[in-house]
Amino acid sequence: MQIINADSVARALPYDRLIESLRQAFSIETISPERTQHKIKTNGNSDATLLMMPAWKQGKNVGIKIVSVFPGNVEHNLSAVHANYFLLDAKNGLPKAVLDGTELTLRRTACTSALAADYLANHDVKTLLMVGTGNLAPHLVKAHMQVRDYSKVIIWGRRQKKAEELISLLEFDNIKIDVAKDLKKAVSIADVISCATLSNEPLILGKWLKSGQHLDLVGAFTPEMREVDNQAVALSKITVDTYDGALSESGELIAALKEGAIVEKDILAELAEVIKEEKIVRTKADEITLFKSVGTALEDLAAAELVLSNL
Repeated sequence: MQIINADSVARALPYDRLIESLRQAFSIETISPERTQHKIKTNGNSDATLLMMPAWKQGKNVGIKIVSVFPGNVEHNLSAVHANYFLLDAKNGLPKAVLDGTELTLRRTACTSALAADYLANHDVKTLLMVGTGNLAPHLVKAHMQVRDYSKVIIWGRRQKKAEELISLLEFDNIKIDVAKDLKKAVSIADVISCATLSNEPLILGKWLKSGQHLDLVGAFTPEMREVDNQAVALSKITVDTYDGALSESGELIAALKEGAIVEKDILAELAEVIKEEKIVRTKADEITLFKSVGTALEDLAAAELVLSNL
């Protein structure tokens, strides 16, 4: 059995190749039951979350990821998310590998967002706004760069110092990168807005949005969390990674449904349907599109298989 550390996972998962592996994974049958999720009380102000995500391809591979999310870690300069991924042979159950699940999760999450944007964002977009400065943020920016030709990136975070530090991790030729102090102003000039925060209150308001934008919402993965308000959801043509995951875990959609801002049929497609061209979501350039990602285990399995094939 192989033990594969974070550096090896990173080298084996270049963004462009992972995006294409995910495109294929969403197009074929993978069994991925709904994740199990448990709350863990801590001594701090925020509860922790334990997630377990299995998936398998019959006769090929079985994988399961175990993830812990401790929001209070950010106050101690520690990552909020930690994960390990276990890959087994589906023919006999023998273990093949244990992979660093944190790096795998960061990259597959970012590349799934970029894959969705490849179908949902307008082709002439120029400005990308990154809302959030955590570990996922640089991966999201780099992954989005694979599917569109941006000329400007704007970074917004609650702590300006962290936003400035994020810029140091992003080096692109002929692309301007700025830190935004005013989130409302940044939203007004962005073409694509990617959000990856642990916010329980909406950061982006619908009244700030303009026609033609694409919203990429990654951070809120429990019913209590929200990155945008009901108006932003209601204004958008909505795609989700999976219906089951979004309806049970996406705080923005759950709140909008509960409060009557949308009805379930307003969730137009899940990503596999868009990729397989069973449904077309963006039909006009002036529409606002929204992709809500809470994560699905097929993404992890696709990434883990790519790691092993690249070693």
